[in-house]
Amino acid sequence: MLTFNAANFHSLCTLVASRDAGLQRVLHTHGYPPLWSRPNRFATLVLTILEQQVSLQSAYAAYKKLTDYIGLPTPVKILSLSDEELRACYFTRQKMGYVRGLATAITQRKVSLKAMEASPDEEVRAQLTALKGIGDWTADIYLLHCLGRTDLFPTGDIALMNGIKMIQGWESNTKEKAIEWAEPLRPYRSIATMIVWHHYIKVRNIRILH
Repeated sequence: MLTFNAANFHSLCTLVASRDAGLQRVLHTHGYPPLWSRPNRFATLVLTILEQQVSLQSAYAAYKKLTDYIGLPTPVKILSLSDEELRACYFTRQKMGYVRGLATAITQRKVSLKAMEASPDEEVRAQLTALKGIGDWTADIYLLHCLGRTDLFPTGDIALMNGIKMIQGWESNTKEKAIEWAEPLRPYRSIATMIVWHHYIKVRNIRILH
């Protein structure tokens, strides 16, 4: 399993950008992207679930409300909260079920985030997507941000898809077109993804808090 970290991240960015003129322009214009990584813990997956299909600002607001109320989320803390308490932290009914399902799987030892650090990407994906409310996008983000795996390409990510279109000067983008574009960038598509995000965030002036 290939991984990226602070020691090799810039060299991998340079390598990937050497394979695509658009990515080279991003590095020339904006410099290297930040090393976006997150701790491998339950709280990170709670935040990632909150980020599903909403703006980052909305997700951050809900996560801050939750952490102000209970501190760092843990499975036991989440399972102790009522619907009313979670609703006060801006959780929808669906996302209440998703985080409770994840918390239950961890407390019952059906899922071990620590063990995932040594598991192949597809095994991690299979374990996570077996849980209600966790699909490929959430699994991709977890593998990329928490485990530092190098070859994730989350085609369900709107910023990634729009960012590729902007960088390449395309009039439109599709999942199939993006996958074809990224194929020569294997096994470092995670790095390409972060370069694209970097461009999108800079151009759109988006504030990243986590």
